Amino acid sequence: MARPTSASPARTEPTEAGELVARTHGRFHVLTRYDRRVLMLMVGIPLLFDVILIWWPTASSILLSFTDWDGIGDLTSQNFIGLNNYQFLFTGYTLFWPAFMHNVIWLAWLTFIATPIGILFAVLLDRELRGNRIYQSVFFLPVVLSLVVVGFIWELQFNPTEGFINNALGVVKSGHIIDWLGNPHLNLYAILIATSWRHIGYIMVIYLAGLKSVDPTLREAAKVDGANEVQTFLRVVFPVMAPINVVIAVITAIEALRAFDIAFIINQGKNGLELLSILITNNSISEASLVGRGSAIAVILLVISLGPIIAFLARVMRTSQ
Repeated sequence: MARPTSASPARTEPTEAGELVARTHGRFHVLTRYDRRVLMLMVGIPLLFDVILIWWPTASSILLSFTDWDGIGDLTSQNFIGLNNYQFLFTGYTLFWPAFMHNVIWLAWLTFIATPIGILFAVLLDRELRGNRIYQSVFFLPVVLSLVVVGFIWELQFNPTEGFINNALGVVKSGHIIDWLGNPHLNLYAILIATSWRHIGYIMVIYLAGLKSVDPTLREAAKVDGANEVQTFLRVVFPVMAPINVVIAVITAIEALRAFDIAFIINQGKNGLELLSILITNNSISEASLVGRGSAIAVILLVISLGPIIAFLARVMRTSQ
């Protein structure tokens, strides 16, 4: 009499959909071998590009931040200088703290001025005004333009004698010309106005899409309870829009931290327009070729950027559970 084997051979059983599902050692494998290979390629190829284009440069920047490598020749043990780059940035580099404060001002401006204006436009357009589509197109048009083009447009607007701003204010005729982009006390705020022109339309579209998903019965209930439009938005709509609010907060923070194009186009990020991203470029790609110092600034910017990113991921993971 034959002894039964310890493991039953693989067999197939029909499912309700009429498909065959392989059963081996008590486990069901819905995916075939071909499906698993396709899935591995679909996941593996993007992951490979992610490692090569993002994680490898990030790890390299962290490593180079502890060196004085100038980008020429091989990187040897003699190039490692420990925390000297970071110590110099915090105590001896005169441009670091002004650039850091400019990024903070950039973040505060977008957070408390540009983003609320974008939300206000979204709320107004959500009321189905006449010409709603035209207004949306006009406000969203700057978003489709690159920051380089936006910089050129506003450079013309802020021209001391031929620009629209000074002529509209009437200072050209009076002779009291305002040099918006040449004055180090004014040019940062002039650039922030140009940045807001693009940022407002971006926030408006995102928030307007979120408002369309709000249950209208919530507003009707608030209206029945005697709440006006402002109270309805602050106490009913805004809390319901919490997921969109988190996304907008993260987008605003990232936009402020990665600011580069407009400031660099105007005057190469000098004369009051220093930003951390511009310092990275000027140190890493310059005649001095201070790759180590530029990498240290990049690591500091990375650490600062991790704050809103971690907050966003924590929010997403908490809501998905």
